[in-house]
Amino acid sequence: MRVVLAEDLFLLRDGLVRMLEAYDFEVVAAVESGPELSKALAELDPDVAVVDVRLPPSFSDEGLQCALAARRARPGLPVLVLSQHVEQLYARELLADGSGGIGYLLKDRVFDADQFIDAVRRVAAGGTAMDPQVISQLLDRRAQDRPLGRLTPRELEVMELMAEGRSNTAIAARLVVTERAVAKHTSNIFGKLGLPPSDDDNRRVLAVLAYLDRG
Repeated sequence: MRVVLAEDLFLLRDGLVRMLEAYDFEVVAAVESGPELSKALAELDPDVAVVDVRLPPSFSDEGLQCALAARRARPGLPVLVLSQHVEQLYARELLADGSGGIGYLLKDRVFDADQFIDAVRRVAAGGTAMDPQVISQLLDRRAQDRPLGRLTPRELEVMELMAEGRSNTAIAARLVVTERAVAKHTSNIFGKLGLPPSDDDNRRVLAVLAYLDRG
């Protein structure tokens, strides 16, 4: 699997390259600036891009904007964004096009190799990998809104895990309940949010995230 990596800090960039290669990814480019990232994404056609939000020369949202431009040029290009902090504006912008293959992780998660590699693979496969802290803040921001405010505490837990990209099986294991119970909670969630249920996990997660991002 071919990866383009963008990170301006040398030690972190080098560490990410070594980690990805240890798990049989091919890092076709490891760059440190926005212009280099744009060039690599346009010319190398990677299977997935792992991108720091803040890159030179602006050190604002250069990496994110390069990734979004690349997704406009190649719809569905898998992008996993890394950030130092939970920045809801960036998360919302990343989710705005409503297609799959997206992720938003805090850099602290990078130090958990299994979790990071799982996120890269999930995004590359067209799924989602949202950091639990990002999802928690999105949920908190909408917790008093209707109809989200009608969800039970357990349904909110289930939706948060769905938004992380977890399957019903994984949710059941995390909450120590049956898959049948998770399916029931999922059905209730879609009913309360006015969203049609789907057997497609990625569409299900994106529908929930799209709802959370409205307004």
